[in-house]
Amino acid sequence: MASAPWDYIAKLVCIGDSGCGKSSLTIRLCEGRFASHHDVTIGVEFGSRIVPVGPPHSTTGSASSPPLRSLDGRGDGDDADDTRKEGGSGKPGKGLPPPPLAHQQDKAKPPPQKHMKLSLWDTAGQETYKSVTRSYFRGASGALLVFDLTRKSTFQHATDWLNDLRQIAEPDIVVVLVGNKSDLASPNTTETPPPPTTTDTTGTKPAAADEPGTNKREVTRQEAEDWARRNGVLEYVETSAKSGENVEMAFLRVAERIFQNIQAGRYDLNDRRSGVKGHNAAVGMGGANRPVRLTGDEGKNAGGGCC
Repeated sequence: MASAPWDYIAKLVCIGDSGCGKSSLTIRLCEGRFASHHDVTIGVEFGSRIVPVGPPHSTTGSASSPPLRSLDGRGDGDDADDTRKEGGSGKPGKGLPPPPLAHQQDKAKPPPQKHMKLSLWDTAGQETYKSVTRSYFRGASGALLVFDLTRKSTFQHATDWLNDLRQIAEPDIVVVLVGNKSDLASPNTTETPPPPTTTDTTGTKPAAADEPGTNKREVTRQEAEDWARRNGVLEYVETSAKSGENVEMAFLRVAERIFQNIQAGRYDLNDRRSGVKGHNAAVGMGGANRPVRLTGDEGKNAGGGCC
């Protein structure tokens, strides 16, 4: 049997109010396209994407993933410095070839790249399905808490979503706050709200509020970053599912922190509640790499008629 192209699998949930673009973010990440029209999610929809985690990818200086710090606190080359010393002189032996370790370091190959399969659960944001949506939080190791930069009410509801998530999921779940629809929001806005809509001379046609360049931002970056710090959220990222800006980065931030937690031994990879599985454990459970989507009728059946 051929080995799977991933080393770990992690369950991620996308949560937030309806209409914030959670499904569009998932489609952008998994399929690389933007869906201008999308049916309201009923219950949950699934997607998956395999991403690199850890070195060498995380140490290349890419903006999409932070570098990992050495777990033992020692910098590169510490051992090599020790082997170069002879009799405390700090110089190699006269006429001797370079020590093997130093020689190997010069030509050392990077460690094998690890990969993580992100199992994405795109949940419904409507209040009607909230009792069902909450049940999908169990066993999640990461979450994207999404709000709409052009609707402040969706940002104000973020606290409720986060509280629900932490009550049901594991307490150390990795959360990134995502302000979506940055293509409609100017980055250099202030706290001053946008001017009111005006009409033309006939009084019947509203001003072109949807013209390109119009700033619809209702939540500033500073507001969102302050909220993230107060609530112990890993990071705040502004994305555009339409242009693709920062979409991959938002998911990679979550994946990289989950990988760091794995390296630190914070997950039991054999416990389904951790939201993370190693390859061997997932194969033993019959895990399959198959995206699934619930249709409207199936979503109602999944609810069991409870709401």
